[in-house]
Amino acid sequence: MKYLLILFLLTLTFAVNAQVKLVSLKELDKRFSKGKDTTYVLNFWATWCGPCVEELPYFENLKTEYFKKPIKVILVSMDFKSKVKSNVIPFVKKHKLKSEVYVINEPNQQAFIDNVDKKWSGALPATLIVINNRRTFFEKEFTGTELEDLVKNMVHGDYKP
Repeated sequence: MKYLLILFLLTLTFAVNAQVKLVSLKELDKRFSKGKDTTYVLNFWATWCGPCVEELPYFENLKTEYFKKPIKVILVSMDFKSKVKSNVIPFVKKHKLKSEVYVINEPNQQAFIDNVDKKWSGALPATLIVINNRRTFFEKEFTGTELEDLVKNMVHGDYKP
């Protein structure tokens, strides 16, 4: 029984560690090119950002609600990569995040920010929605209803910026 518990805990730790990955801008862009018929909803957040932590459940709900639709929720942590083991992985485990979680692995975070969207000041939270290589960027915190309505409207082509 004791060995079974140890095996379970090791499996759980591996699953959480495997879920949090370092990613470069090039790798993230390559991730989008895989799904031409997929809508990607990227939330840029950090473990130390109060508004980010508040809205994370809305992105998780979006992932759950659209589980069988071609919509992918990707959570991109802007925490320093040196904080992956000490901050990000424990945070993901504590909050039971199920979405794909990446941590930026770029030497110049400002260059990364500029490549995501030229209008992005770097403030968090921020969200990028990619549909058929069309990118729409939001530098704001969402409520659950706002996020759900936005994604529905964008997927159906009813969104007017």
